[in-house]
Amino acid sequence: MRRPLRVGNASGFYGDRFDAMREMLTGGPLDVLTGDYLAELTMLILGRDRLKDARLGYAKTFLRQLEECLALAGERGVKIVANAGGLNPAGLADAVRELAVRVGVPARVAIVEGDALPLPPGALTANAYLGGAGITACLAAGADVVVTGRVTDAALVTGPAAWWHGWGPEEYDALAGAVVAGHVLECGTQATGGNYSFFRDHDVRRPGFPLAEIRADGSSVISKHPGTGGVVDVGSVTAQLLYETGGARYAGPDVTARLDTVRLAHEGPDRVLISGVRGEAPPPTLKVGRTRVGGWRNEVVFVLTGLDIDAKAALVREQVEDALGRAESRPRHVKWEFARTDRADADTEETASALLRLVVRDADPDAVGRTVSGAAVELALASYPGFHVTAPPAKGTPYGVFEADHIPAAEVAQVAVLPDGVRKAVPHPVRTRLLEPAEEPPLPPAPPPGGPTRRAPLGLVAGARSGDKGGDANVGVWARTDDAWAWLAHTLTTEKVRQLLPECAGLAIERHVLPNLRALNFTLHGLLGEGVASQARFDPQAKALGEWLRSRHLDIPEVLL
Repeated sequence: MRRPLRVGNASGFYGDRFDAMREMLTGGPLDVLTGDYLAELTMLILGRDRLKDARLGYAKTFLRQLEECLALAGERGVKIVANAGGLNPAGLADAVRELAVRVGVPARVAIVEGDALPLPPGALTANAYLGGAGITACLAAGADVVVTGRVTDAALVTGPAAWWHGWGPEEYDALAGAVVAGHVLECGTQATGGNYSFFRDHDVRRPGFPLAEIRADGSSVISKHPGTGGVVDVGSVTAQLLYETGGARYAGPDVTARLDTVRLAHEGPDRVLISGVRGEAPPPTLKVGRTRVGGWRNEVVFVLTGLDIDAKAALVREQVEDALGRAESRPRHVKWEFARTDRADADTEETASALLRLVVRDADPDAVGRTVSGAAVELALASYPGFHVTAPPAKGTPYGVFEADHIPAAEVAQVAVLPDGVRKAVPHPVRTRLLEPAEEPPLPPAPPPGGPTRRAPLGLVAGARSGDKGGDANVGVWARTDDAWAWLAHTLTTEKVRQLLPECAGLAIERHVLPNLRALNFTLHGLLGEGVASQARFDPQAKALGEWLRSRHLDIPEVLL
């Protein structure tokens, strides 16, 4: 058996900290450095880029980072694996080769492709989520840099781990362990104290990026380079494990990882051991993501200051609605949001003000452009006292829609383009298993009834992390102690979530129990409408949904507080 693979991450999204690649290469030993640049919204952005210039469609930031760091990676013998190829991995690979010649650093570049699918009518992008087998083939052929298109985020780690340890396609437990490690690493500093509910316990002003030491059996230790900021503890790893996942079966193209088997343990300062992960055969289908331009949107934010805030809001809303009703083309979707950010007897004008936000959407740009800007501007001298807006009304802007689907894996031809140009077909897994819900695990014994309680925020006893998957939102909630877990598991039901989050009252909600993590994972179907790109909600990616839930008050046993 080889020593553990040391794999780090230098990007959690397109636009992440530019210096991260250099920091990871110089901060300590690594074997592989990964970068995750793709998200649902990113594919739409890259699709628009490619409409302007067919040579684009990849994450340009990666190329600029590599210009500074290709020599460093070569000197240290670090392989670089990134999905920055986006919609044009071949174009990015050509640019990397040109860069290598220009800076005088020999680099063997390989590509994983085959994710791009035929575009249905109206679609801007259509891509299947590939696994890590193509990356494994590229590294086995001696690649120094592997550029991919749309692979799963965890594939950036499973591919190198399978290459390093020589795992076969049916070593499910080992592959599942690498999937879990990859999921922890994929969002960069979210594993090292970023976006962490208990940030006040640590110095997270500039968290370092994470790394994993992946062993031959698939177990791993999550850590970070010595001297970097942030924290790696059981809580920070738990938070990231719950992020944008659902039930106990976490399906991917290479393996289905059983999240209900994951065990976490503190192994030392900024070191968390992940062990016990079991894997099953992957499903016979691949996830497909499609983006399209959904229409046009516009917004106006009215500022209401001082006294009579409710009356001012009612007046301007009635005036705008009347103007829109008389227009030739009223926007099809009109939404108002009223945020009472004002306070009484405020000592600054801003803190004396509330915000009334109007958001409109329509397939016709004129309906959200001239119609809305005219309705707002013409009220400047004819509405509530103190009338002004946060920004001048402008033309509408296009918004996107993300749609997820699944197709038989056999319909997708994954290809590894090796450094010597040879195209190698990547076979699909021979064995597959239809995805089905896992059996519901037993809950811990309920706390004894009675005893004093106090009305207090949920967040005093539980952490949370939330995010988006298309139009659905995910909220993971975990307890820090066994006693808090016993109370949480019996208290935070789907009905209780509906009560605490009234926006979700009419939605279908799924609850998944993960006892090893002392955690509950909720999927709130349809909360985000047509997804982040449509910006149909104040928090379109549900990033703060978990913190809203933590802020809500309920009766908590005093012994837990």
